[in-house]
Amino acid sequence: MVTGFVTANPQHVRRVPGGVVRANRARRGKVAVVTGGGSGHYPAFCGVVGPGFADGAVIGNVFTSPSAEDACSVARAADRGAGVVFSFGNYAGDNMNFGLAVERLGREGIRAHNVVVTDDIASAPQEESAKRRGVVGDFVVFKVASAAAEEGYDLDGVVEVAERANARTRSLGVAFDGCTLPGQHDPLFEVPDGRMGLGLGIHGEPGVSEQQMPSAAELAEVLVDGLLAEAPTEGGRVTAILNGLGSTKYEELFVVWGTVSRLLAEAGLEVVAPEVGELVTSLDMAGCSLTLTWLDDELERLWQAPVDTPAYRKGNADVSASAEDDEELREIEEQPIVVAPAEGQRTAATVLRALRAIAELMREREDELGRMDSVAGDGDHGRGMTRGSGAAAEAAEAIAAQGVGPAAVLVAAGDAWASKAGGTSGVLWGALLRSFGDLLPADRAVTAVDLAAGAEAALAAVQRLGRAEPGDKTLVDALRPFTTELRGAVESGGADAWRRAAQAATEAAADTADLLPRTGRARPLAERSVGTPDPGATSLALALTRIGETFEEQEEAA
Repeated sequence: MVTGFVTANPQHVRRVPGGVVRANRARRGKVAVVTGGGSGHYPAFCGVVGPGFADGAVIGNVFTSPSAEDACSVARAADRGAGVVFSFGNYAGDNMNFGLAVERLGREGIRAHNVVVTDDIASAPQEESAKRRGVVGDFVVFKVASAAAEEGYDLDGVVEVAERANARTRSLGVAFDGCTLPGQHDPLFEVPDGRMGLGLGIHGEPGVSEQQMPSAAELAEVLVDGLLAEAPTEGGRVTAILNGLGSTKYEELFVVWGTVSRLLAEAGLEVVAPEVGELVTSLDMAGCSLTLTWLDDELERLWQAPVDTPAYRKGNADVSASAEDDEELREIEEQPIVVAPAEGQRTAATVLRALRAIAELMREREDELGRMDSVAGDGDHGRGMTRGSGAAAEAAEAIAAQGVGPAAVLVAAGDAWASKAGGTSGVLWGALLRSFGDLLPADRAVTAVDLAAGAEAALAAVQRLGRAEPGDKTLVDALRPFTTELRGAVESGGADAWRRAAQAATEAAADTADLLPRTGRARPLAERSVGTPDPGATSLALALTRIGETFEEQEEAA
């Protein structure tokens, strides 16, 4: 997709590792605005890179957060010396990966800040607005931030005006039918005939409730009434986006807009420069959403500022090229390879066998994990685990061939897993492998105590990044029992410590079926997940069990 997009729009974009940036670099000293998220939403996010809009877009897999490394790569290419503002929707994987990117860029001397969009009123109550998803309000916030940067605002100024736009933006969407991931035969969810899902997400999540299918005029009333009930201020001027999600035709949208515009006028609102069309889609989903942003004079000026991008144009934007050469792009120096002693290389070979076994297992269970995830999520967990584990095994094999120890193998595997899988599971597995590897020695044989310490370090890293606690219905619900049982079995001298710990993780993963998710993308549809185990906990337990089997096979062979 990216190859075709770039070759179709060479006057606007060029490809860099992890995404795209403007074909012509912005002036020196301009704040760079970088958007990003999973694919499947075109023209968001890569379709709005260009003068007046974004400086770059980080492109993840379908409905999956891009990795922290991808975000850093695009940010480095877009940076013009005044810092980088990342903006994205409020999803766990995006928060983790872009958060890590900000930390890494800061260590490199590039100031960066995240602006998280939280406009979906259906995904959390008003008193918990910080937990709301970012949907089509993304487009408004991105546009305002980008126009401010184009005008010469400093980084703090861009952040302030973008956060103000987010605070004044509300969205509500409906689905008439679900979307289908590429390569799959069935949609992620189905809406019964004669019904519609209210409060859908843009990653294939179904609505939070169902209603009788309305007429176009009745639908307009549902959307307008829902948003006006949460108006951040009385009356005034608003901009509006009536957005198609992929399969709803422009003619149908215009029919709905006819009533929406009348209802807004009757409510005393003056609509400024509205947009009706497909701006943030969800593959082939049938449905639409309405977004309202209550404007002040500054927001109105920035919303109407000129733009020239592949998918969105307004007015006459300055498309002149920077005279500075692309050699200014920063490059990351490769770290030297440290050859390990023979014992460390033997441990690295064991790690490699375990990673290969996990990759094979995830390929076998991909469809099962995807179905489990589609109950209350976006159905991509199986695909993400397959891509991540496969990439991890390949990276581990390449670096193990250079004679390194187990820590270097797991660092390479973790980085590759995070980069290729993306999303929440990608960043957590990347951190898990890295942290576990840090505790494995290269100069002696690994002991059971080392494994227990590595597991504890992995748990700490996962909880720090994911901010999840036991009972939140995440992989922590399997990892903590594993860690506790492993430590106890090691201290009691049990020879089968790993097997016992993996069994504890398997039982705990099954028990998550009774839990309500309190974090992540499944939270808005918490009730639907009851009865289904958490896919992250399940895949972790499967992997831990397979690792134990690999250890036992190696001991038998010896």
